Amino acid sequence: MIAYFFVKDARTDPRLFCSEPPGPMPAKFSKSKEIWEAAKKKLMLLPARTLRQEEALAKALRIPESSVTVLHGAAEEKHINLRFLFFLNKRRSQRLLLLIGEGILAPFTGILALLPGPNIVFYALALVMITHWQSLRGIRALLAKNHEYRVDPLLTEWETAVAEGREADYPGILDRIEKAHGLKDLRKVLWK
Repeated sequence: MIAYFFVKDARTDPRLFCSEPPGPMPAKFSKSKEIWEAAKKKLMLLPARTLRQEEALAKALRIPESSVTVLHGAAEEKHINLRFLFFLNKRRSQRLLLLIGEGILAPFTGILALLPGPNIVFYALALVMITHWQSLRGIRALLAKNHEYRVDPLLTEWETAVAEGREADYPGILDRIEKAHGLKDLRKVLWK
C-alpha cells in the first residue's frame, strides 16, 4: 500500500512524496515503455524535490483503493484536511498554467527541427509536458479519494527541528525517517 507523506521541507514549503510500493518491478517492458523509461533517465530536467512530487502525484492514478493514507507531522495537525486539499488545488492550478505555457512554447521548439541534429529542446519539452499532464491527472484522482490522515512521530520531530532552526539535527532525523519508511534520497527532497 502506498502512503503519502505531506510535510514541510527545510524552507517550510509543503512537500508531497510517496513511499515506493513493495515488490519487484516487471521484468519485461513493452518497446514503447522501454523508450519512455530511457528518455526519462536521459532528459529529465526537473530537480529531485519536484520530480519526486510529480512521481507521487502520477502514482495516484494506479491506486485501486478508494482511500489514501497521508502521513504528516503533528505541527500540521490543525486543519490538515483543509491544508492538504488547498495544497492539491494549488498544484493543480500550477500544472494547468505550466501546461498552457509549455503548449505555447511547443510550436517554437518544433521550428528548431530545421537545425541539423536531433531536436533535444523539443524532446525535453515534450517529456516535461507529459510529466506535468500525468501529475495533473494524478491530482484529480487524489482529490477524488478519501484521505486518512495519520501523525508520524518522526515527521513531527522533523517539523519541530525545522521550526526551531536546528540544522545540525537534520541529517540524523532524515536518516531515521528513511530507515523507518524505506525511503531513499530524502535529503534532496526535504533539505538540500
